[in-house]
Amino acid sequence: MISQSTIDTLRKTEVGARNLFIDGVQTAAATGATLSVISPIDGRPFASIADGNAADVDRAVLAARKAFEKGSWSRAVPAFRKKVLTKLAELVERHADELAVLGVRDNGTEIGMAYKAEPVSAAGTIRYYAEAIDKIYGE
Repeated sequence: MISQSTIDTLRKTEVGARNLFIDGVQTAAATGATLSVISPIDGRPFASIADGNAADVDRAVLAARKAFEKGSWSRAVPAFRKKVLTKLAELVERHADELAVLGVRDNGTEIGMAYKAEPVSAAGTIRYYAEAIDKIYGE
């Protein structure tokens, strides 16, 4: 579990501005608009995020369709996809402290609950699907 000193350090960490992730690239919203993320703990902004709109959704869907048709992931062999998802789960676990504290800052959740409900649960779900990739069900 996370120590109080780690919590104190992470809660002061600057999150900064975050863009949309479309077609493998961090990009601003089509309008350039942003939103401040306000912590319910103290009512102060701790991050800024791109304020996407319908045009941004259209760009993301188009990019996703092109990526799917290209086949880099959709036609990848199960062993490769399993390896990628397992690596993602490991990264979530490695950064669990930061993710839990970010969750607390974002929605005011108690740290123990945030730890279990966010990074631990996410990593478990990712691992579940990584393991399911090479299984055949219903036969």
